Amino acid sequence: MTYHPKSDFIAIMMERGFLADCTDYQGLDEALASGTQSAYIGYDATAKSLHVGHLLNIMMLRWLQKTGHRPITLMGGGTTKVGDPSFRSDERPLLGPEQIDENIAGMQKVFANYLSYGDAPSDALMLNNAEWLDDLNYLEFLRDIGRHFSVNRMLSFESVKSRLDREQSLSFLEFNYMILQAYDFLEINRRYGCVLQMGGSDQWGNIINGIDLTRRVLDHEIYGLTSPLLTTSDGRKMGKSQGGAIWLNGDMLSPYEFWQFWRNTTDADVGRFLKLYTELPVAECDRLGALQGSEINEGKIILANEVTTLLHGAEAAAAAEATAREVFEKGGVGDDLPTLTLSAEELGDGLSIVQIIVKSGLAKSGKEAKRLISENGARIDDAPLTDAGLMIDAAALASPIKLSAGKKRHALVQLASA
Repeated sequence: MTYHPKSDFIAIMMERGFLADCTDYQGLDEALASGTQSAYIGYDATAKSLHVGHLLNIMMLRWLQKTGHRPITLMGGGTTKVGDPSFRSDERPLLGPEQIDENIAGMQKVFANYLSYGDAPSDALMLNNAEWLDDLNYLEFLRDIGRHFSVNRMLSFESVKSRLDREQSLSFLEFNYMILQAYDFLEINRRYGCVLQMGGSDQWGNIINGIDLTRRVLDHEIYGLTSPLLTTSDGRKMGKSQGGAIWLNGDMLSPYEFWQFWRNTTDADVGRFLKLYTELPVAECDRLGALQGSEINEGKIILANEVTTLLHGAEAAAAAEATAREVFEKGGVGDDLPTLTLSAEELGDGLSIVQIIVKSGLAKSGKEAKRLISENGARIDDAPLTDAGLMIDAAALASPIKLSAGKKRHALVQLASA
């Protein structure tokens, strides 16, 4: 695309690779260039923490604020009760109000690290759509809002079509999600003058619905902008690892493990991820991404440090790098490694090394742990582990032991102090 933006925000989005699609580049760009505007992204409260998959859009909100605009983080206290069916093969499990509130409290911790909340024109707002969705009158809502939606059009959206094409059930409850999300945009525009909804490209249909509804009901000009759904260069969905989701809350994933996730980035992804997940100048991102051979590791360490600093702070990033150097370069133990602490009751007369590898999170099952050992991928205190029948008792844990799966994944095992 050869469009030359007037606004700093669109220029940064284009230059750094954040843009997948926009309903009206020129209209949005001119609105952003004319003064402070508000934009929102919605987050359903399906877990106690956001994960790496959310980080791209959080960085979009951060750049929005850095270029003088107001980001709105919308917590889905209402929509989570229904569940977004987009590109899912089954219905989401329904959560109760207490669980939703608990999840929202956990998710909100992350945003304060990226955004500045307050009362100034470009200070971020934290909203919860339960505020307007919980008290809707069903008959009034059907009459005033439902009449603006064409079922034929809703069935044509890719997120719905893909489910129906596979002959998988789509409940009426889930079908309503699209209408509720569209209504969110209408309400945020009416209450806060918000002109832009952003989201991943899987949200395109939902965003278009909100724009159409707001234009029909309020006759306001508003916009939608989506980011690409990221996959790594080897085809995996961004944020998924062998150990599960890469959580952003430090109590669900340690800063060291978070740092290590970025340090393990594939060579081909370094430059792209530096542009998306750090604030380093684009020229520097390109320089680091173009490094060859072992030199690319410099780029990976800078990526890990920059991303970890934004989320957990500079001290946590420095401590993670120090631990990694100790573990990898000196064969040491390191203070920040994931640690499995066994009580005397759990250990009993002893546990097999296979059980301990599973408990430590280095393998998902006994079968996987045995295969790791048989393929010479396991080490104990940096020495090859070849005996799957090895028993670990209290004497063996007189001092902590270090287990390794391959070159990059490690854990400490220790006995709880009496």
